[in-house]
Amino acid sequence: MSAGIIALTAYTLVWPVLVAIVMIVIGRAFVQEWKEARDEGIDLV
Repeated sequence: MSAGIIALTAYTLVWPVLVAIVMIVIGRAFVQEWKEARDEGIDLV
């Protein structure tokens, strides 16, 4: 296999990992804000 194919394969496989990390960070922040708002009796919207 050429280096180009390996690089393209690695690039393609890295994107789902990056997206998963970003979604986890956003999800954790949302849950934290939701819990704080619920404890304080404030609506999120």
